[in-house]
Amino acid sequence: MTADPLAPLLDLPGVTDSVDAARAAVDALLGNRTLRRRSADVSAESALRGAWASAWLAGTQVALADVRSGQATADPVVQGALRAQAAIASLTDTWTHAPRQALARLHALAAADLVADTAGLGRPASPPEVAARLDTLAAVLGATSAPAVVVAGIVHGELLSLDAFAPVSGVVARVAVRLTLVERGLDPKSLVVVEAGHRDLHDAYGAALAAYRHGTPEGVAQWLIHCADAVVGGARESMAICAAMARG
Repeated sequence: MTADPLAPLLDLPGVTDSVDAARAAVDALLGNRTLRRRSADVSAESALRGAWASAWLAGTQVALADVRSGQATADPVVQGALRAQAAIASLTDTWTHAPRQALARLHALAAADLVADTAGLGRPASPPEVAARLDTLAAVLGATSAPAVVVAGIVHGELLSLDAFAPVSGVVARVAVRLTLVERGLDPKSLVVVEAGHRDLHDAYGAALAAYRHGTPEGVAQWLIHCADAVVGGARESMAICAAMARG
């Protein structure tokens, strides 16, 4: 690959404006004064809420209060999402240099309590086209300098479309989004609760993904705009965390 494979996506209607809005929302969050003293606390709360929202999107209707209190320990989807979120810091470098290895690790963490055959953990779905598209995705990640929101949207869309890491493909995809935003410098401390943004927009989530799967320019644009809007919503959620901590 010589030319940036994702550069043309910025020319799709509405994509650049949505990406700019997402960056502005994250920049506003990063300027919050609470982060000067409590960025680690905000990041931890973001991870907790992110795991909860990701599990909710995966169909597990557990209350956030139960996740926070530890009363959701029996739910395997929630626990897997929490483990995957906790691995972000240790997987950032791996995501840069060996994204398929990072995805395998996320799958193993997220699905550990959900599959009987643990030998399959970390292995993508068996059809050859799945492996080929994961290889293509890894190559694209190494070749693109597109904005982080665009790259994260493509990662998210591909992993969901392939359903490569069942039964937790959604959880894996949403953590991969966080890794992308961290690794590409938009959200280096993993503060944005992007999963909450998708939860707030859940009525549009499936439709936007279906549009992406169609592969038309309009469909890809719809998905990327949805993903950018989720980043805006996630930054808003993190601002609310900062405000709550400032109030004590």
